[in-house]
Amino acid sequence: MIEVGIVGLGFMGMIHYLSYRNIPGVRVAAICESKQSRLEGDWTDIKGNFGPAGEQMDLRGVATYSNVDEMLAATNLDLIDVTLPPALHAEVTLKALAAGKHVFCEKPMSLTSAECQRMSAAAAAADRRLFVGHVLPFFPEYAWAYEAATSGRYGALRGGAFRRVISNPAWLKNYWTADQVGGPLFDLHVHDAHFIRLLFGMPDDVVSRGRMRDGLPEFWHSFFSFADKDYVVEATSGTVDQQGRAFNHGFEIHLERATLLFEFSVLNGAGTYLCPPTILDESGKAERVDLGSGDPMDAFAAELRNVIESLRKNQESEILNGRLAEDAVKICDLEAASIAASRIRR
Repeated sequence: MIEVGIVGLGFMGMIHYLSYRNIPGVRVAAICESKQSRLEGDWTDIKGNFGPAGEQMDLRGVATYSNVDEMLAATNLDLIDVTLPPALHAEVTLKALAAGKHVFCEKPMSLTSAECQRMSAAAAAADRRLFVGHVLPFFPEYAWAYEAATSGRYGALRGGAFRRVISNPAWLKNYWTADQVGGPLFDLHVHDAHFIRLLFGMPDDVVSRGRMRDGLPEFWHSFFSFADKDYVVEATSGTVDQQGRAFNHGFEIHLERATLLFEFSVLNGAGTYLCPPTILDESGKAERVDLGSGDPMDAFAAELRNVIESLRKNQESEILNGRLAEDAVKICDLEAASIAASRIRR
């Protein structure tokens, strides 16, 4: 039995708790949270943009703590699942690794490359596994694209365009604070930065242009260059103030013998495909690809199963390893620096 301790019981902590319950041989044995009501099982104030609403939970058999040091000292846990705000990821991850625990840390790995490097070094020194929760490749559209791009079935990759734009999440505390959440660059676009890194490798140069809000990139476009490849890779991300379209993401991925298309939006509160998963093949046809229901809960369950399977095999995850997550943060840093430099030159 793999015993898990969750640190931080907000929306993502709840999603992870529910997901672990459906993985055989895994038990959430402990929870660490600052709100006493949540430790007592009252999760009715937990809300998110997908999945079930928070409810009254039966936590009998689950040890509860308000201090992570006490949880690490008093329990014999195998895996610490860190679902705290990004500014706290590094501190708690380092403590858990020092205590001899494996760690699954939600994205972004941290808000600075220096902290990411410390986390990776600490995992290596402790001979523990460090997984980082980049769930995007487990969503059906992106899992389909990843498999198609890496299988070689349609020839080599040639490039891609990626998009991720939301309405300004004014309800999120500290969203526009650089050292707390980091704005849409680290909260939102880091998903695509990770996916680009996963597919194409680490870019050698990034050129980004965009507008700013409270000292952070608000909306931008980036072009990525790769020294030894002729990839054409670009990404658009950020926020808009109008609330009628809460969420929008998609891609167009070019392969030698096919193009993969997909775009999804939440318009007036309802999710809809603007372009369903579609493949343009060599015969000149545009074929829709049926990927099932697309329930986001399935993606998080698949992500956590990947963590557990990797842990049982004592091996690095191909998708959720710290090296890729660290590079995703570096890519975001390169984009921020490019935007800042372009504005200084004006």
